[in-house]
This record gives sequence, structure tokens and C-alpha cells, in this order.
Amino acid sequence: MPLNRRTFLGTSAAAGAGVAIAGASAVPASAHGHGHGHGHGHGRPPKRYSFTVMGTTDLHGNVFNWDYFTDKEFDDKAHNDVGLAKISTLVDQVRREKGRRNTLMIDAGDTIQGTQLSYYYAKIDPITAKRGPVHPMAQAMNAIGYDAAALGNHEFNYGIPVLRKFEEQCDFPLLGANALDAKTLRPAFAPYVIKRMRTPHGRDVKVAILGLTNPGIAIWDKANVSGKMVFPGLEEQAAKFVPRLRSMGADVVIVSAHSGSSGTSSYGDQIPYVENAAGLVAEQVPGIDAILVGHAHLEIPEYFVENKQTGKKVVLSEPLKWGQRLTLFDFDLVWEKGRWVVEKAGSQVLNSNTVAEDPKITRLLADEHKKVVAYVNQVIGTSTAAMTTAEAAWKDEPIIDLINVVQAETVKAALAGGAYAALPVLSQASCFSRTAQIPAGNVTIKDAAGLYPFENTLEARLLTGAQLKDYLEFSARYYVQTPVGAPVDTAKLTNADNTPDYNYDAVSGLTYEIDVAKPNGSRIVGLSFEGRPIDPAAEFVLAVNNYRASGGGNFPHVAGAKQLWANSEEIRNTIIAWVQAKGSVDGAQFASVDWRLTREGTPVF
Repeated sequence: MPLNRRTFLGTSAAAGAGVAIAGASAVPASAHGHGHGHGHGHGRPPKRYSFTVMGTTDLHGNVFNWDYFTDKEFDDKAHNDVGLAKISTLVDQVRREKGRRNTLMIDAGDTIQGTQLSYYYAKIDPITAKRGPVHPMAQAMNAIGYDAAALGNHEFNYGIPVLRKFEEQCDFPLLGANALDAKTLRPAFAPYVIKRMRTPHGRDVKVAILGLTNPGIAIWDKANVSGKMVFPGLEEQAAKFVPRLRSMGADVVIVSAHSGSSGTSSYGDQIPYVENAAGLVAEQVPGIDAILVGHAHLEIPEYFVENKQTGKKVVLSEPLKWGQRLTLFDFDLVWEKGRWVVEKAGSQVLNSNTVAEDPKITRLLADEHKKVVAYVNQVIGTSTAAMTTAEAAWKDEPIIDLINVVQAETVKAALAGGAYAALPVLSQASCFSRTAQIPAGNVTIKDAAGLYPFENTLEARLLTGAQLKDYLEFSARYYVQTPVGAPVDTAKLTNADNTPDYNYDAVSGLTYEIDVAKPNGSRIVGLSFEGRPIDPAAEFVLAVNNYRASGGGNFPHVAGAKQLWANSEEIRNTIIAWVQAKGSVDGAQFASVDWRLTREGTPVF
């Protein structure tokens, strides 16, 4: 599920952006040394050693530079490329330059969910089957030669058995010092790994890699982990393990954290831990040299955080998601008083769009790729007209109504004959992608799947009219306040306060206006049900995705509301099955304008 990729607090973004060049060339080790003050005496130059740790994060099932939702080569406005095949080429270059034995390769999580490739090997041809295939991400990462990967929250989306099978298929450990067995409270995965770097001086450098994952798993994947695993805060587990690693003789301690650096959370006060805690770990836990940051889908080439206790600067770097960037941490060590000491540490990122895909990886997984392309191109029905999400972020569009009608019908059928069967069913949906479309004519799996790129499942929650009004007011914060008479530029109208598109919900089954001239909290006008003003005490069923229902986005009331029903089928698949069962999609049967943007009663569009 999407996680809040809020741009974190200005300073770090600025620091990260400004130093891309500064970190680019670590001063060669030999250039530092006069040996003064190092207690070597006799003017002998001190022993030095340099090594590089490469890092990726949030790969989300990307091996090839390919978009399975559009079935063509991946491209975006910045012409980024994606996938491990590109990363592999960069890794080979770095290893050639530095010497293979002077490098390590790590990842900060969210590996096995996100593309139709990863979906296929979790659900269609699952790796958990008796003689099941080896996961393409495991095959690619093994071929590249990863040394360790932290667990991401999306690792848990398909349940623990799929994750355990993936773990078994990897030639490197999956680390999670704060993923604990719920009964014993002992780590359910390896907390750390220690690697030895051979130096020319006869004394190895011991490099410890500590893996930390996201406490939000307890909420976002409650159905999969409840009663099985618990996820305490990153800071407390780091404070427990870092001193232990130092006492075991670690010369360098690197944390791979599936957690952003901003110190914010999207799940409110539902659990007492911070979602984006990497910066806090650096600040609060002494003894860390570098942190590979993940989860926030931001690019941070180099960012220094000062440890409050020691005053020492810790270097943080986050490479952009999906294999778009590769982080390089460069460490310069000096032999001092009988041990290796980090004298200098810096980082930079390399852009994967500067290189070709590694044929070793593309050849290795050509068959898997072909299978998935054939799968996404299966025709499941027809559509009477073309529908698109291009304007769905500010208009009630038929393509979003399609998601809502499928969800509402599914929940109605599930509640039929039960205690809540008589209640009206409403539904929420977000515009997840502004490029999704259902063409006129044949509709394929990829068309339907592109409408719902996340693995969310469906729930039914019980809400009152008053709670729904609060919910809609919260959602409407997404629009930038635009006074009456001021020109409306759709490029500047949405995403107020960095609210992502997936945290704006349209609710179907009610009619309402959103007055964008008014301040937050008083924008919902004329909220009605079946033509009459909504009764604040009336009860409604809301068909809602599990991310929202479990507190994702921190919408009011829904996480605490009574759950009437839930299932484990992805909403995307429910949509695919619905189209297959109907045979055709006819917007005229379900499209309706339930909401519109207005200013003092005048429609904006």
C-alpha cells in the first residue's frame, strides 16, 4: 500500500539536494595522511583503508525497465529508468572501479510487491506452490550479489508464508531487528549481519549491518501479522543492538532502515512509534556511521545528522524508488590505537538512466517477463466508451465511479441476509494514478489493474452521517484554498500540504459540494443522501480499502469504526472479476456526478 511520501521537513531536503556533487568524489585515502596526531611516531604514515557500500531501496518488484500497467518501457517526466537490470550495470561499474572485495551491496526493503511481475509470483504462479518457481526478485538480487536487505512493510502484503519462502530463496539475509515474534518477543528475522573486509594491512575491517523495518506494519498488514509478530520503534531497537554490535568488535555500523527521515507518521496516534524515524535513530543512538534510508520514496544523495550524545555526524542517504538510483557510501578508515576508526564518510547517488540494462539479468528472467506480459494482456471484457483518470483529481469521473460501484456491490452482496443488510452502502476511492484508462473496445487485465495499482483489500465499516461529514472535510484538505474570482489552474489546485493523490477520497452514494474558497474544515456544502440533507445520527456502511480502514492517511473515525466485513482479495482482482462477469463495462449504467468543486455555489468546472 502506498505510504506517505510527504516531502520531509525542508532542511533535510535542502541538505540532500545541495550536496550531490560534494559527496561525489571521496578524497582518495592517501591524500589525507600526514600521520600527525595519530600516535604513530617515527613519521611512519598511518595505515588506511577505504571501502564502498552500495544501496537500493523500495525496488517494489522492478527487475526490467518496463511498466506492466502500460505494457511498454517505463518513462516519466524526468526520464528516470527503473529496475534491477539497470542497477546491476551500475554495481558492476562500481565494483570494477573500487575492487569487488572493497564493496558491499545492501537494500532497505519493499522488494516483493508493486509490479504485476511481483504479483504474478505471489498469486498467479506462487513461489509457495509445491514445486513453485524462484521469485524473480530473489533471482536478480542473488545474481547481483546482495549482502543483506532490510524488511519493508510491503514484504508482509502477501502474508508471512510468501515472505518466508522469499527469504529462503535469497542467498543473503533479510534483516529486521524490530520485527519480533509476538509470543517470545525475540527477533523473527536476523537482526543484523557482520561482514569482514580484507585490508592490505592484515587487519580485517568488521562491518555490521543492522536492519530495521516499519512499525506501521502492525496497522497496514494487521490481517497478516496480528498475534504473530509485533513491531516496536526503530530507536529503541537500535539502542539495544548498536552497543551490542560495537562490543562484538564492529569497526563500522551501518543501519538499513525501511523508514523515512522526516520524523513524521501517517498513522496518527494509533501506535506509539514513528513511521519515518531514520533521522531520529541517527540523532538518538550513538555509534552509527551511516543509515541507508527507505520507505519515503524520496531522493536524498547525502544528509548529515548530528548525534546528540557524541556530536558525531551520521551520514544518511536514500536512493530513489524502483531502482531509479543507487546510493554509494564511501568510508575512509585509519588504523588508530590498535583499531580501525572511520575518519570520513560521505554518500552520493548514481542515476540508473545513465546505463543500459545488464544482459545477464535480462537473459536470466526473460521467460518470467514474457509470462507476465502475456498475463496482463489477457482480454477480460469490453467497454462501450473510453474512460480516463486525467481529470479525476478534481472532477467526479466515471472511471472512479467504476471502482466505487464494484466495491459497493461487493459489500452489499457480502452483507446480504445479515444484521446490516438494510443499511445504505457508500464507497470511497482515490485517483491512484492520473494516467489510468479503460479504452473503448477490448479491456485487458492491465487496463483494469492500472486503475488500482496497490494491493489493497476491501472492508466494510459502520459510520454515522456526522462522521462521514468529518471524513469528507478531512479529505477536502487536498485542495488549495482558491478565492472566488481567482483564476483556477488545475496544476496548482490539488495536493495542498503535499497531500498525495491516494490520500484524497471521493465518496459515492452521497451528493455534496466542496467549496474550495472556504478554509479547511468548512468546505463540505449540501451533504445529502437520496436527495435529503444527511441525518447526522443515521448509520451507513462504508466500503473502504484496508489501508484507509487501518489508519493510513489518518482519516477521522474510520480506523475506530466497527468492522462489519473484510476479505483478503485485492480490490484490483475484484474489479477484474467484476468486468469478466459482466462481459462489458457501460459507464451509462453507473456513472453519476455525486460531488463537484464549487465557490459560493458556483461550480469551478
